[in-house]
Amino acid sequence: MAKESFESLIEQFARSRQIMTRELGKIIIGQSDVLDQIFAAILARGHCLLIGVPGLAKTLIVSSIAEIMDISFKRIQFTPDLMPSDITGTNVIEETESRRREFRFVHGPVFTHILLADEINRTPPKTQAALLEAMQERQVTVGQTTFPLPDPFFVIATQNPIEQEGTYPLPEAQQDRFMFNIYVDYPSSSEEEKILAATTGGERPQLEKVFNGRQISNMQKVVASVPISEYVIKYCSQLVRATRPTDPTAPDFIRKLVEYGAGPRAGQYLIMGGKAFAAMDGRYTVSIEDVRRVAIPVLRHRIGCNFAAAADGIDAVQIIKQLIATIPEPEVPKYEAIE
Repeated sequence: MAKESFESLIEQFARSRQIMTRELGKIIIGQSDVLDQIFAAILARGHCLLIGVPGLAKTLIVSSIAEIMDISFKRIQFTPDLMPSDITGTNVIEETESRRREFRFVHGPVFTHILLADEINRTPPKTQAALLEAMQERQVTVGQTTFPLPDPFFVIATQNPIEQEGTYPLPEAQQDRFMFNIYVDYPSSSEEEKILAATTGGERPQLEKVFNGRQISNMQKVVASVPISEYVIKYCSQLVRATRPTDPTAPDFIRKLVEYGAGPRAGQYLIMGGKAFAAMDGRYTVSIEDVRRVAIPVLRHRIGCNFAAAADGIDAVQIIKQLIATIPEPEVPKYEAIE
């Protein structure tokens, strides 16, 4: 890709992000970090897990993003009696014109571009696992047949952190499939007043379509081609390795407070998230600050705190913040001048 062409694509990319933010601002008040992280994950071909108490517009955020994109969108309300076939689809017996009976596969709601898995921790592990192949391989296998999913494909799941009765926590293996673990916080005082005024007036603004499937695929290719230096890659590696209590480079507080750390997939997502944020800001390369910007949503669900951390009231976010402040930037190699 020519330099001039790449630069124009990045500039167009940044303008598209501004248009998206403007359109979503008609419906969603505040939550700018949440919107940026979801958009970054989509552009990096990742999935998101939204965590927040009820009433913070988690479902509305996802449905509004789907509305400004000219792609298919489906929502699954996860319940204790939901079966894997309710997600992936099932084979049914159908009688043909020649009066022969044949199996026909009926596609489930997973065959869409954006899938909203609402309250994913409300369903048993067997049903939660039905999403694993779809999220990782972007395909579904039923019997001996494998069906590809539409491209692009994203899973955005929601979870209620306070109501744990009758829930099934996601296993670590499935949490690791999510690129970002995004915490949806309460709005500020001024934002809440705007929300109350806007949602009790009886009219809902109409959102304009901003992207289609082909544009999203093209933007994903642009994000993947954003250059990243060995210097930033080394920082990502050092940051991830420092989360592991058995690694020689781990700080003392990690050995004391962490039971298990992040795997290599975390480093991949740090890089892809950094690329997405650099492109969204209209920049042509990834910086250390881009990596630090995505460190919390990438690492939050990949660090397991032990009993000592729980006893001291320390969570994964506090550990990540301390880790960012502790891990130094790699030294830039110095070259001697040739006389």
